[in-house]
Amino acid sequence: MSEKVEKAKELFKSGYNCSQAVLGVFCEELGLDFNTAMKISCSFGGGMGRMREVCGTVSGMFMAVGLAKASASDSAVEKGEHYKRVQELARRFKEKNGSIICRELLQGVESSTSPNPSKRTETYYKKRPCVDLVGDAVEILEEYLKEVSEVHAK
Repeated sequence: MSEKVEKAKELFKSGYNCSQAVLGVFCEELGLDFNTAMKISCSFGGGMGRMREVCGTVSGMFMAVGLAKASASDSAVEKGEHYKRVQELARRFKEKNGSIICRELLQGVESSTSPNPSKRTETYYKKRPCVDLVGDAVEILEEYLKEVSEVHAK
């Protein structure tokens, strides 16, 4: 397990949401201070504001890859290249976990869409796959960024 995976899991276990935990371990190397990263990614926890839509870990990956590889240009070609990256990350996450949708990943676990976060208890962590999903997202993004860097280095 990489240092980033361990740190992301610890962030999640300390109370940050899934999206914050993923973006948080990449923010420094991407030129984003931690507090700003936590604010940007806060809305995406629980599948976007606990609506159980796209998994927050996946949203965190997308934000990080955007900071790492996207252009600020309005070029359709550059946007298309970046959307390929996003789709590839989503494909890898879905291949490993069966879905990128929070409510599907939490199937069989009582998962309210109330805006109030669930209390983090030992039972909470035992019933939910979220800690492992945080780790998977970080691992997938680390591997992807390494692959992309090696291709550009050649």
